[in-house]
Order: sequence, then C-alpha cells, then structure tokens
Amino acid sequence: MIARYTGPEMGRIWSDHRKYETWLQVEVAAAEAMARAGIVPAEAAQEIRERGRFDIGRIEEIEQVTQHDVIAFTTAVAEHVGPSARWLHFGLTSSDVIDTAQALQMREACGLILRELGALMQAVRARAEEHRRTPMIGRTHGVHAEPMTFGLKLALWYAELARDAGRVGRARDVISVGKLSGAVGTFAHLPPSVEADVCSRLGLEPAPVASQVIQRDRHAELLAALAITASTLEKYALEIRGLQKTEIGEVEEPFGKGQKGSSAMPHKRNPVGCEQIVGLARLVRANAGAALENNALWHERDISHSSVERVILPDSFIALDHMLRRFTRIVSAMVVYPERMRENLARSRGVVFSGTILLELARRGVSREQAYEWVQRSAMRSFNEARAFKALLLADPDVTAALPPAEIERAFDLDEQLRHVDHVFDRVFQEVAV
Repeated sequence: MIARYTGPEMGRIWSDHRKYETWLQVEVAAAEAMARAGIVPAEAAQEIRERGRFDIGRIEEIEQVTQHDVIAFTTAVAEHVGPSARWLHFGLTSSDVIDTAQALQMREACGLILRELGALMQAVRARAEEHRRTPMIGRTHGVHAEPMTFGLKLALWYAELARDAGRVGRARDVISVGKLSGAVGTFAHLPPSVEADVCSRLGLEPAPVASQVIQRDRHAELLAALAITASTLEKYALEIRGLQKTEIGEVEEPFGKGQKGSSAMPHKRNPVGCEQIVGLARLVRANAGAALENNALWHERDISHSSVERVILPDSFIALDHMLRRFTRIVSAMVVYPERMRENLARSRGVVFSGTILLELARRGVSREQAYEWVQRSAMRSFNEARAFKALLLADPDVTAALPPAEIERAFDLDEQLRHVDHVFDRVFQEVAV
C-alpha cells in the first residue's frame, strides 16, 4: 500500500534488484581487495567483476532448493563467472556480505530522507515568514492561553525538523560501517587489511569489532531517529487537524478540485492527508520497538533479527519518505484563515491578557496573591456573564486604585504582546547579528 505513494528512488533502494546489486558490489570489492593482497589471482577478481551478474528469477529458483538466500545468490552469480567463481565469496560468511551491503542501502536511504527533510524545512520556513505577524491565540490544555502568531508556531516546527535532520545524519554515520571479519569476528580466514580495503572503497568505516554480524544497536539508533522524525510529522499533522475543526477553522489542509470528502455528505472536506500521516507514524514507531528487540541475539549471532529487518527497514524508510513528501505538499498548499484567527482570538473577550494585568499590578506594589485574586475575579465574571474583561477591570475599584486606566488599556496592546517575535525568528533561522 505504501509503495504506491513513495518516491521511485526510495522504492528502488529497497527493491530486490538493488539488494542483490549491493551484494554483488561487496563480493566484487572483496575479490579485488584479496587480489591486491595476493590471496586470490588477479585474473579471477577481474573475471568476477566483468562477468559477475545475476537473474532474480534464477536466484529464487535456486533458493527453493537451498533454503539459503546468499548461497542461492552466489550460485547464480557463479553460473555467469565460470571457473573463477571458486574465488567468489572466498573467506567470507554470509553476514559479511549482507551486513556490509545493507549498510550501503541504509546510507543511501538516509540521504533521501535528509533531502526530503530539507525540502520540508524550506516549505515550513516560507510559510513561517509569510505568517510571521499573523496573530492567533495560543492554546494550552486545548484552552485559550495568550496571543502568539501562526508564524511563530511554524518557526517551532522548523527548529524541530532541523533537530530531526541532525539525528538522521548522525544515525547515518553510525550505520555506515562494514565488516568482513568472518563467522565470529576473529578474521580467521581473511586479514583485517582486506576488510579495511573493502570498506574504504565502499565509503564505509570498518566496524572496530563485530561478532558474526554488525551489532544491531546501530540499526536501533537509526530506526529510533526515523521514528522520532515520524513523530514530529505526526505532531504537526495533529495540529493542522485540530486547527481545521469546524469550531476553530483557522487552518485547512489543501482540498483539490474534484476531491470528495465523504460518500454520504457532499459538504465534507476532511484532513485525510494529516490523518494518514498520524497513522503511519504509529507504524514507524512500532518498527523502532522491533529494532530495539533485535539488538539482543544469542551469543555471536542468531537469525531472529533477520526476518524482522526485511520488513522494518524498507517499511520504515518507505513510510517516512511518503510522509515527508505528503506533508511538504500539505504545508506548501495549506489554507490559512487569518480573519478566523483574529475572530477566535477575540472570542474570550480579552481574558487572554490577564497575565499582563497581573504583572502590572505586582509591578505597582500589589502582592501577587492579591493581584491574582482581583484579576481572576474579573476573568471569571467575563466567562460567566459574557462581558468584556477590560470593561470589568476598568469598573473594578481595587484594580483602578492601583493601575491607571491608560495602563490597563496598554496591557491589551497586541503589538506589545508580540514585540519579541522577530527576535525568536532570528534565533531559529540563525540570522542574529553577531
């Protein structure tokens, strides 16, 4: 289901063809490294490079008999190489090839995720700048709190996406390792110099120490980074969904011409894209849990992790790739309703400025406890009697005895509330003058 939405590049990385390509890439690099080390004949390594190829159908046919994917692969390749194939896979164990090749796939997939993150960050930044000064009500516990701007909300999104990119980038470095140290990591059949040569030519670092496999804490770190990134998108999609509620109506995900929202109710414009992102985040998060469980294997290795990785690695990358692409489109085209934001800001009749009044009273010598009691008294009346908060304050002799009417008026100045928004933008986008 996900595959039909993902970008063609991510799908290609996790295709069977690409998997076998990377296996062959490792096998050829190993043969050539061993030839340089004088372990295998140079002409054999050359033939493995020039004649080595595979047919997926043939691999699958052989695997039906061998019940071993790497043996099926090397057998199929050997049929093309000829007599020199006796040097193919020489001194290697299956995981030397699988784990090193998988590192190439994961590294390449991380590169695409980072590219898509960059595109989303650009889209978020553009909308943040567009709405830098668009006032709206901030909400805590789902309840009106204090004024803010929609651009400030988006700047917060940008900052977290930057952290996500940092996490994925660091995880890419962590998983960019290879190993050719044999069945239990002792280099019993090949010297460490061959491993170093192969890894260098593949752009990987040799794992300092391995068992039969590269240790799965590395993979768990990667899946955790992907899961955190998915949770970021989930958070933003959930926010759009909340702001799109009919009762709020401040933001709406794009609704295309000819799109239908409901088979029964023609008026519906549902946030289905954001809902899909929230759902897929659950999948990526669950996969991260499976990756954590993969870290614990019996002794130097069992294969309990193998079947899991065949699912969670491609699924997590493909799902997140789709989420990033779809959310970038949503952000770029989402409809913002500034007038509705102002309308909602005014719905609470000014009580959202209560904190400023509280501080002004304290500044003029009223105890915080007393000031809180006076301000809350008028705020509760505003709620219960549907009256303007400012008018109630101006009619309260306790408040006006301490705070002149002009100062009460100034406390309701929206520009004063938002005077530091530009500074926050400078910090987020790293443009503060040094």
